[in-house]
Amino acid sequence: MTHVEDELNSQPECWTRAAAQAAGYAEVLPAPGERVAIVGCGTSYFMARAAAALREGVGQGETDAFAASEFPHGRAYDRVVALTRSGTTTEVLDLLGRLKGRTRTTAITADPDTPVRTAADDLAVLDFADERSVVQTRFATTALTLLRAHFGRHPASAVDDARTALTEPLPEGLVDCAQFTFLGRGWTVGLADEAGLKMREAALAWAEAYPAMEYRHGPISVTTSGTATWMFGEAPRGLAEQVHSTGGLWIEGRLDPLAELVRAQRLAIAVAATRGLDPDHPRHLTRSVILTP
Repeated sequence: MTHVEDELNSQPECWTRAAAQAAGYAEVLPAPGERVAIVGCGTSYFMARAAAALREGVGQGETDAFAASEFPHGRAYDRVVALTRSGTTTEVLDLLGRLKGRTRTTAITADPDTPVRTAADDLAVLDFADERSVVQTRFATTALTLLRAHFGRHPASAVDDARTALTEPLPEGLVDCAQFTFLGRGWTVGLADEAGLKMREAALAWAEAYPAMEYRHGPISVTTSGTATWMFGEAPRGLAEQVHSTGGLWIEGRLDPLAELVRAQRLAIAVAATRGLDPDHPRHLTRSVILTP
């Protein structure tokens, strides 16, 4: 078993621990009514987008998400939350340094014994979800679970659905597809983007992601036999039928959307195996991007 397989299989337990710890981090996570930005890089950026849409969607306050390198310094926020597994990513540390003394910052990290300890004002540590893998799985979903629980939107069924996602066989024919499209709505758009990233990182697969209603505005034109379209959450009316009419494979999101992401992680590992790839050593990638001056 690869490191990434072992880590993705541990997600139900990690989510349970994160949800239980959320109350203990209430003082360093966004309070209702605060104007907040959530930032990250790569996978963490997609989780930031999901968390921001979820928080604003449940009425807890205006919430933006940015890649750390694209943060708009002309805007004012009450708190900036940085998602950083390693605590060493250059863009995140640079941003936290620029915000020091101007905006309160919180870092959600797996490793507090890194430069992020002094770069951020506050820390939420999920060391039990740290990973050896380059390809992120459990840290990303555990950080989002912490935020979901803090926002009061972590259903108990999510953990059960994650266990189902780990044990149910993948849909027939899915692994053999040549191209994958992931769709989301609201907070699940970020999850769809992350699913596409997992396919590219681990399996070198052609993978895309879109807001579900945008799929009809062009992307559906490449859908055909041998392609798969996977919906995270409830699909727009008639979309499944349209995909079926193209000859493409439609995958309905039956589970909690975060558990659907676990299924997509499994798919990435399965496709990598069929292509003779080692997901523990993805091409051109490192565990943390650390830029030299």
